[in-house]
Order: sequence, then C-alpha cells, then structure tokens
Amino acid sequence: MSETYISSAPRRHQHVFLGAEHEASERRTWAVIWLCGAMMIAEIVGGLLFGSIALVADGMHMSTHAGALLLAALAYSYARRHADDPRFTFGTGKLGDLAGFTSAIILAIIAVLIGYESITRIFVPVPIHFAEAIPISCLGLAVNVASALLLSGGGHHQHDDHHHHGHDHHDHDHGAAQHDNNMQAAVAHVIADATVSVMVIIGLLLARAFGWLWMDPLAGIIGACVIASWSFGLIRDTGAILLDMNPDRHMAEHLKRTIESDGDTLTDLHLWRLGPGHLGAIVSVGTHAERGLDYYRAKLARFRSLSHLTIEVQNY
Repeated sequence: MSETYISSAPRRHQHVFLGAEHEASERRTWAVIWLCGAMMIAEIVGGLLFGSIALVADGMHMSTHAGALLLAALAYSYARRHADDPRFTFGTGKLGDLAGFTSAIILAIIAVLIGYESITRIFVPVPIHFAEAIPISCLGLAVNVASALLLSGGGHHQHDDHHHHGHDHHDHDHGAAQHDNNMQAAVAHVIADATVSVMVIIGLLLARAFGWLWMDPLAGIIGACVIASWSFGLIRDTGAILLDMNPDRHMAEHLKRTIESDGDTLTDLHLWRLGPGHLGAIVSVGTHAERGLDYYRAKLARFRSLSHLTIEVQNY
C-alpha cells in the first residue's frame, strides 16, 4: 500500500521562494545603476565636449557595465512582482539564477573581447595618452569600489533573516542553497571591472616610467583571464541550479540518515533549489510501521530550508 502526503511550511500552501534580502538587493542594484549611468553620461558628454576619445571610450565601456546590472535589477523586479503568479509552478525564486547565468555569459564575452584587444595591441601597438588614460582609469576604479560597497551592503546577513534558527546541531541549511547568484553576478561584474582598472593603472604607470609599452596589453590579458575564471564559476553554479542538480550533497546524506534512523528506508529522494534559502524535496519512504504525516514532518522540521516538501510513504 502506498500513501502520499504533501507538506509545506507554513501550513498554507504557497510558492513564494524569494531570498530574505530580495527587496534590499533590488534597491541596492538600482542605486548602482544610477551611479554608473551618471558616470557614463558624464564621461561621454565630457569626452565629446573636450575632444577626448579615451573618455568617450570609457563611457561606452561603462554602458556595458550598467547594462549587466540592469539585467540583475530587472530580474529582481520581475521575480518580486510575479512571485504569486500561478503560471510559475515553483515560484520565481530561480529567476535570479537565470539572470546570473546570462550575466556570466556576458562576462565571458567581455573577457574574450579584452583578451583579443590586448593580444592585438602586443603585435600592433597604439599610442598611449598617459595624461588622459591614467586619471580615467583611477576614476573608473573609484566608481567600481563605490558600486561594490553599495551592492555588498547587508548581503552577509541574508542567510538568517527569514528563519527562526534553533540550536539544533543537525540543522544543515547552508551552502549553495543560500547563495543569491543574481547578486553574485552583479558583484562579479563590478569586481571584474575594478580588477581590470587596477591592472590597467599598474600597466600604464610602468609603461610611462620605464617605456614598457607591452605592460599595458599584458595587464589586459591578465585581467581577461581573471574575468574568464569568475565567469566559468558562475556558469557552473547557476547552470547546475537551472538543471535542478542536487544543491547540497551533504544535506542529502544527512536527510537520508535522519529518515532511516528508526528503521525506515529512503527509497527515493529528489532535492533541488527553488530560490535563495529555499529547497524543494520529494521524499519516498518505505516502512513496516504505521507512521503518518506528522511523524515525518517532525523528523524533517530540522531542515529549515525545505520550503516545499512532498512525502510518499510505502507501507510494506
């Protein structure tokens, strides 16, 4: 005989699986977009007024930076507005992961373009206007540092704001389940830009001081490799979530031990991520005892991230 029980916390069935810091992250992202947008306009207008092609070029570069952040902000807004939309079977919590995956692809393209341009300049050097290039790079670095500080504000608390945490040492709700990949992608864009700015400043200073013109493209190649590495990590992490891979093998093993601690058998387990801090699980249990929903609900209550739980009980 087989019986199926469906449990959801809280008792009223719902599918809102947004991160605890969702609205705060949305506000911070829009603030950084306004900062980058103002900087972009100032550089392009200033470059056109004063005849500085370097300033215009940096302004155009800032536009790609703002565009990537705009993708993150729109994902936050859309996920919040449609959180209760019944068309989304498991809510909109994974929209941020989709945006993060897309941003990671954009980041990879940027890395390739920077690498290509840098390699080209090794073989075909171009004149460097140090008086313009160095101050612009320093200004870009300052904007990126300010952006990173804005985006990271309060983010380290997002793992514990929406749960009542007990002191049960068996609670293993951490790791991949908690990460906001949309915010991680936005921060990666900012830090990548800041890294390139630092490398460019170092390359320009050495090129001006010692005449090592090859230092400028070398700095670009190193920066491109760093960005490509971050991009690969983001693609791997967000792709795994979009494909519903097991987000926490350690938690899955502990869940198995918890179910089987009283002689039952875990015959099947599906564990996937619904959004930052939210996991879904389908648990199939084989038992010789007469045990119902409340028994298994109580056993699995220690797993705070199980926001959508389906239990199937097979009585032998």
